[in-house]
Amino acid sequence: MGLHRFSPPLSGRMGILRTLAPIRDSAIIEYGCMGHMMYGRMFLNRAGVSGMAKTYSTHIDEADISLGDTTRLNRAIAEIVEKDKPKVIFLLPSSVPQVIGTDLPAICKELQPEYPDIPLIPFGYGGFDVFGYRGVQEALLLLVKTLPIDIEKSKQKTFNIIGSCADLFRFQADADELIRIMEGSFGITPTCVMTSHTNVDDIWNMGNASINLVIRREGIPAAEYLQERFGIPYLVGRPYGIKGTIKWIEDIEKILNIPSNIEFIKSEEEIAKNQTLPTIPFFKHIFRSHPEEGTICLGGHADVVKGILTYATEEMMFNKGPCWCDSSDMSSEEIPYLTEEEWTAIIKSNKKSLLMASGEALEWGGGNLSLQISNPDTKWRLNPYLSPFVGFRGALNLIDLWLNAALDQDHD
Repeated sequence: MGLHRFSPPLSGRMGILRTLAPIRDSAIIEYGCMGHMMYGRMFLNRAGVSGMAKTYSTHIDEADISLGDTTRLNRAIAEIVEKDKPKVIFLLPSSVPQVIGTDLPAICKELQPEYPDIPLIPFGYGGFDVFGYRGVQEALLLLVKTLPIDIEKSKQKTFNIIGSCADLFRFQADADELIRIMEGSFGITPTCVMTSHTNVDDIWNMGNASINLVIRREGIPAAEYLQERFGIPYLVGRPYGIKGTIKWIEDIEKILNIPSNIEFIKSEEEIAKNQTLPTIPFFKHIFRSHPEEGTICLGGHADVVKGILTYATEEMMFNKGPCWCDSSDMSSEEIPYLTEEEWTAIIKSNKKSLLMASGEALEWGGGNLSLQISNPDTKWRLNPYLSPFVGFRGALNLIDLWLNAALDQDHD
């Protein structure tokens, strides 16, 4: 791993941990140094993940490494089964066992007959050569490949949300807004919100859903597998803005082939537009007289950046400033991946623009901390009921943030 002035890029192992940790009634055992899991738990606590999986680390010493002894892991599994009685155990490697070639799948296969009612599911990506979002993708895919059971379709339509994971900033609030919109628009409830609002039973029953709502590109392989196995169609996208949310609802309406609740949608649209209307003259003045302050710069997850950028430029008429994503795997011409050196240079040269990025970047650049949209974070986030960024309420929240951030600017 290279030297970094700020937090190093999220590793695949940490991406997996942040995907699995919110799953209740499960246990996560890391075969590796105890410090890794302590660091992971600290992030999860700061991110407001409550009632999560039981997390453990076996610790390893020189003898384990040199002799390839995995007795510690065997003992840990036995003790955790006796103590916690989890419905599933996830095994996570750290960098040292990954480097020396510890075969977790083989260990799980050997031990599984001793625990016939508790699946032992091993994960890879314990090294530093895989970025965090790839870990999220592999975790989501392995979950749907191993846990859902054969089940009949629910008589009443339901839905799954795929990709609401603890690595995304304000993930719980966004999921709650999507659930609210689905209930208001179609009168249907979720089977599984993977993984921010879920337990093992929910994942077992994912096959009875009528549609999968994939809210980040890492969830596409999982949705494709569920479509192939259970025939569940899926929609990819995060609904930002008023028009963007209505379009998202219309796409779901076509897939489900059921009418939406027009009264609910019109009411939400009217509320959002009425609340927005008084801000239009101010924003027009900013765009005309202070074009630099009417420019928005965004940095974070590619899907979040693209969604907020579309809302800001197409519905609110902001100017597009430099935007970037935090993963080289998601880089595109519109939203490239930037190194630490590159995005710090952009922040320095765009002081008057509205910057929405990680808490770490905003704090370093002297930006408005209320405009945070991504991690790494610098604060505790214990309240899961904050305003979302997606949906109708997210549209109002973003306008509120932009308006007050613009008012805070020095217009001299």
